[in-house]
Amino acid sequence: MKSNTYKLIEFFIIFILIPISFALDYSPFIKLGVGFVGFLYVIYLLLKVEQKQFKVAKGLNWKQFWRETVIKLAIIAVLTTLFVWFTDNARLFEVLLNKPLLWLTILFVYSVFSVYPQELTYRTLFFERYAVLFQSTSFAIVLNAVVFSLAHIMFKSTLVLVLTFLGGLLFALTYTKTKSTLLVSIEHAIYGSWLFTVGMGTMLGFPS
Repeated sequence: MKSNTYKLIEFFIIFILIPISFALDYSPFIKLGVGFVGFLYVIYLLLKVEQKQFKVAKGLNWKQFWRETVIKLAIIAVLTTLFVWFTDNARLFEVLLNKPLLWLTILFVYSVFSVYPQELTYRTLFFERYAVLFQSTSFAIVLNAVVFSLAHIMFKSTLVLVLTFLGGLLFALTYTKTKSTLLVSIEHAIYGSWLFTVGMGTMLGFPS
C-alpha cells in the first residue's frame, strides 16, 4: 500500500476523479455518500497508515501566525469589499446586517464541519502522504492549490476557481511552514468567514 504507483492512483481518485464527478448531474444523496465514505478513508489513511495524531503541536509560533494572518486578512478585506461594492453593492454585508443569527450559525457550522475536514484532506493528507511523490516543494504547493481549486469545480464559476486557487496557495504555504492542521484551519476559517460576511457567500455555496 506504500508503493508510489498505489499512491498515485489513490491521489488521482481522491483529488481529481471524485471532485470532477461532483460537477456532474446525478443524485446529491449519492454525492453525499461518496464524500462521506471518501472522508472516512482519509481519516483511516491519516490515523492507521500515516500514523498521524490529532493533537495540538507544541512550540507553535502563535504570535507570528496571528501577525501574518491579520496582515493577509486586511489585504483580502480591502480587495473583496471593493469587489462587492463595484459588482453588487446590495450584497455588501447583507447577511451580517439582516440575518445576524444565520450569520453566526453559518460561521460556526462552516468552520467546524467544512473547513477542518477540508484541511485534513487537502493539506494534512496531501503533504504527509503524497508530497513525497513530487521532488519539488514549490511544485507540490502549486499542485495543492490546483487540486484545492478543482474541489470547487461544482460551483461552475471561474471566479470561484481563481479565489480557491489563491486561497490554496496561502493555505499550502502555511501548512508547509507550520506543519499544523490547526493553524491552517484557523486561517482558512477566517478568510472563508470573511468572504461570507462581506457578501460573497452565495457564489461559494453559503446559505443566504
